[in-house]
Amino acid sequence: MTIISRFCHGLRYEGVKSTAWRSAKWLSSRSRRFEAMPLASVFPQDVVAVDWTQPRTFSAQPLVSATKRPQIGWIISPPNRAGGGHINAYRFMEYLEAAGYDITIFLYSAHKYPKISLDGTRNMIASTTGYPQLRAEYRLYDAEAGVTGDFDVIVATDWQTAYAAWRYERDVPRVYWAQDFEPLFYAAGADSLVAENSYRLGYHGITNGPWLSGKITKDFGMKADFYDYAADSTRYVRTNDDRRNEIVFYARPSTPRRASEFGFLVLQELAERRPDIIINIVGADVTRLGLKFPFVNHGSMQVADLPDLYNRCAVGLMFSMTSTSLLPLEVMACGAVPITNDGGYTRIALRDNPNVEFLPTSPSVIADHIIAAVDRLDQVEHSRRIAQATGVTSWDASGQHVVSIFDRLVGMRRSS
Repeated sequence: MTIISRFCHGLRYEGVKSTAWRSAKWLSSRSRRFEAMPLASVFPQDVVAVDWTQPRTFSAQPLVSATKRPQIGWIISPPNRAGGGHINAYRFMEYLEAAGYDITIFLYSAHKYPKISLDGTRNMIASTTGYPQLRAEYRLYDAEAGVTGDFDVIVATDWQTAYAAWRYERDVPRVYWAQDFEPLFYAAGADSLVAENSYRLGYHGITNGPWLSGKITKDFGMKADFYDYAADSTRYVRTNDDRRNEIVFYARPSTPRRASEFGFLVLQELAERRPDIIINIVGADVTRLGLKFPFVNHGSMQVADLPDLYNRCAVGLMFSMTSTSLLPLEVMACGAVPITNDGGYTRIALRDNPNVEFLPTSPSVIADHIIAAVDRLDQVEHSRRIAQATGVTSWDASGQHVVSIFDRLVGMRRSS
């Protein structure tokens, strides 16, 4: 059957809308211009250059003098305004700078478009409340030249940059700043394969929470330390002592591991049973998804504006199918009940926190718990209790722990 005959057949038996959809899909499959292709996010020469079956020794080189500031080459994908993982990495870079390290940031992007601008990146960082302002030098990663410079330690931030870190000629320590188990981001295939091999390169892992460090050590023999999750008590503070009739859901449909579509099923069930409860959605603009329930669309918010939203809500709902996020502790610090999916990684990462509701992934069960949290007679008192349970927290202890790991890896001795 020719293309024209198939088109006419579709018009006759499926109608105009269905035929138009098929035609658009056919045209899209021919150009594939905007489709994410396997291994499109990594430079092929980086992957080919690495033979992980031949171990390398990454050990500290003697520092020139006790007064020399150790140099870090940190390879990272270009940050964006809503990038929680990027903000978290920058948080610890600030601790390292304060401890006497100099950092050169290599922005890694294998895509031809959009073009990465150093000035644009600096401007974005300066105008976004979540990012600290670093002294770091910025460079664009050049796959032809690799990482160049005189560094005492090289840091990879994800599986793509792990291959670029390998290519650095000096055998100085390599740190894998691992914030999630990234092979699970993909269906079984080239991306998941190469992501998995990135844990076999002999680096030293530093992970957020104990679950991920345990997994990469057990499954890949990778040495790893971890730091504990925290919530910034200078930002996330409970300020509303009234009853609350709102909830907030974190949605990022472009990130499948956040299971946004499953969350929408929960919210649909909730809205049908309790239309009086106000539903807030934050993280991405979801107005064009055709959701059939009323909600307040906040899109991607500035970090500085989040505490006000959390303080209006009785519940913070979030899902993660690979590792947990910082949101449970942050909404809890503002007096909202955190509800997330039950799993070994969520419970271990959050230390089985008794104030977090780890629930089975049943829409009706989760809706039950949201309604119960909103309706509980002691809602205000419970809100006070869970906010107080977070304590006066900060990232300082985790920051100092990470600094001590870097000191150990580069052989830096500090005077007591």
